[in-house]
Amino acid sequence: MKANDVDILVIGAGIVGIATAYYLAVQHKRSRLLIVDESQPMALTSAQSGENYRNWWPHPTMADFTNHSTDLMEDIARRSDNRIHMTRRGYFLATREERPEELLQQLFAGYGDQAAAQIRLHEGITSDYAPPLSADWQAAPDGVDVLLCRDLIQKYYPAFDKEVATGLHIRRAGDISGQQLGQYMLETMRLSGAQFQQARVLGIAKAERFDVDVLADGARQTIKADIIVNAAGPFAAQVAAMHGEELPIVNVLQQKIAFADRNRAVDRRMPFTIDLDGQTLAWSDDEREALAAAPEFAQLLAPMPGSIHCRPDGGDHGEWIKLGWAFNAETTTEPVREPELNPYFPEVVLRAASRLQPALARYLGALPRDRVHYGGYYPMTKENWPLLGAARTPGVFLATALSGYGTMGACAAGDLCARAVVGAPVPAFARSLSLARYEDKALMDGLQATASRGLL
Repeated sequence: MKANDVDILVIGAGIVGIATAYYLAVQHKRSRLLIVDESQPMALTSAQSGENYRNWWPHPTMADFTNHSTDLMEDIARRSDNRIHMTRRGYFLATREERPEELLQQLFAGYGDQAAAQIRLHEGITSDYAPPLSADWQAAPDGVDVLLCRDLIQKYYPAFDKEVATGLHIRRAGDISGQQLGQYMLETMRLSGAQFQQARVLGIAKAERFDVDVLADGARQTIKADIIVNAAGPFAAQVAAMHGEELPIVNVLQQKIAFADRNRAVDRRMPFTIDLDGQTLAWSDDEREALAAAPEFAQLLAPMPGSIHCRPDGGDHGEWIKLGWAFNAETTTEPVREPELNPYFPEVVLRAASRLQPALARYLGALPRDRVHYGGYYPMTKENWPLLGAARTPGVFLATALSGYGTMGACAAGDLCARAVVGAPVPAFARSLSLARYEDKALMDGLQATASRGLL
């Protein structure tokens, strides 16, 4: 295959672009395929992944999507002797609200007609709840355990704030190595003939075929392709504009920190845990004065949203932990390759996470030197559903807008986009994850009426 003349050109070598190329090359035998990206594979947003997965969303369509993706990841885990380091201790969603009706309604809605079989309520200390003692994904239960008793939560999670009254333990959930998943796919598809080229896309023109102008090794080149897959992550809207199409995508910069938990503040067997409750951060008078003087940080003095993340990183015998907090949910920005990070974020997320796990407060003002502060973009639609399948431009297909669930959704996104490219049958839920959903007024009205978009 000549790299400048291909059947399919995939723009974007993040985990979603790689997964799409993988299913095209391996499942559908489309070997005249080239992936291009300005960076090396799995750089930019994919390098900043939280590397988690879950199958619960407050809508059955997205639950079907993530279940499908988890099925595909489990298949790869089996075939690769779990090279992708899949675990399944779950997601634990904590709140201090007793019997949070809106949250429970979302839970039941997400599981749809499977809710009765999948949801288990635990209302007393003598419950048969099974804690996640093992990380083995093949031995873990499915469904969700709803803990509705403070004493029961303290029994199994004594490090949590004693005021936590409800816990939702999503069981088909855990950790995954996105880097290993991407590397496995790249190695496998190369055996099928697919190739990668580091190049920056400059323009797209269409005659009988697509002429894609790129800059590679300092020289301009033209790649001819019959089909284009736009998997450009935060730059997907810019790529679409090159062939005259507008995509309903915005980008939100989100940040995380990771550090060595030398004080063992976090139990290594703890699930990926999310404090759902909002809070007003407890700053000192001097800190409040400094923050108030900087308009860009004034929001940190106001009541903040919930969904602060904490999880062990590196397995049962590791030492590091990761903290995240997607509080910039409405602050959109134009993407750049090296985004500027908020210097206050490490202290902010640590202070917030200490509310659920008070032992983390030992690190306030004393974060270890061996720590990492990083960030990446959530490219997302207003409803926080992906765009997969045909674009409006004939010959262009989309695998984009996977927000903060790129790693967990990559396999399903790649599979569904690849099926659309080759004209293979797709699951019933696939249409609602394409641009065609905007023609379904009833669906869109329902999504707009739903407060939760599954953004945790």
